[in-house]
Amino acid sequence: MRETFEYDLPKELIAQYPLKEREKARMMVLHREGEKIEEDVFSSIGNYFRDGDVLVLNDTRVIPARLRGFKDSGGRVEIFLLKKTEPYRWEVLLRGRLREGQSCRIEKTGDRLDIAWVKIIRRMESGSYIAEFSTDDNQEIFGLGETPLPPYIKRGATEEDRNFYQTVYARREGAVAAPTAGLHFTEEILKRIGDKGVRIVYVTLHIGWASFKMLKDDKNEVGEEYMEVSEETANLINSATQSGGKIFACGTSVVRTLESAIDDGRIVSKTGYTDLFIKPGFVFQAVDGLITNFHLPGSTHLYLLCAFAGVELAERAYRIAVEKRYRFYSYGDAMLIL
Repeated sequence: MRETFEYDLPKELIAQYPLKEREKARMMVLHREGEKIEEDVFSSIGNYFRDGDVLVLNDTRVIPARLRGFKDSGGRVEIFLLKKTEPYRWEVLLRGRLREGQSCRIEKTGDRLDIAWVKIIRRMESGSYIAEFSTDDNQEIFGLGETPLPPYIKRGATEEDRNFYQTVYARREGAVAAPTAGLHFTEEILKRIGDKGVRIVYVTLHIGWASFKMLKDDKNEVGEEYMEVSEETANLINSATQSGGKIFACGTSVVRTLESAIDDGRIVSKTGYTDLFIKPGFVFQAVDGLITNFHLPGSTHLYLLCAFAGVELAERAYRIAVEKRYRFYSYGDAMLIL
């Protein structure tokens, strides 16, 4: 059995801009039992919940991770923040030539000229670098950065993206990519869902470099991402499950977090890093429903989706989405798998 599938996507279906009204995204609904597919709009998602269910959201907040650097020679480099490793030092990606020991300035012109300096300390085996900044103030560094739009969005980031490339419930800084399944939610939709007797809880998974990886030759290494599940959240999910409630994960990041926190069939409080790779054949223990977007071929997200929905059903859904011209990827339309 195939573990995932490849598909051809017309470039014009890759969403380049967000919808002005998040909740008006189209939503494809996949019913695993009976392999039925129907179409809806995201604003109707509350209809699929019932009293006693739990909706789990990832409260990570995207940092302005893309920095523009200028060398003394006049050359330009891009520095992409991954995670802070110790005071003054970050793990970063580089685009452009900057060797170990070399420095560049990061600047952003607004009402005043803000400048910081960064020095490359060493190259890591993974291909990333350790960089030392002239300031240890994270907010000062973030003030020089841009929203880290993914590479398939072929335009520069705007001030509008600082709002739209962020969930309405984002609160814990640390992600370098948005948990895009949650971008469709509004405060009003969340209130309507809560009013139905659905408990809304939060976990944290800071989406990092691992989420950008495209898998080749069926390798199982996807890298680590930082996660947290509180004892309160774990107890609430376990209680709901025992009472017959369904657990809905908003995004592949939430699925990865919850399934990493399973111990003897129950969710437990956990803080640390997960390198869990979910692919077809995986036995899900924590999640009953998945809210997600349409993912890139060969991505770890698509592997997870195929594991949850089944390869054949997922492939049929994607074929329909292309035929009916759904919007794909981060700013694209939604999928609900039941």
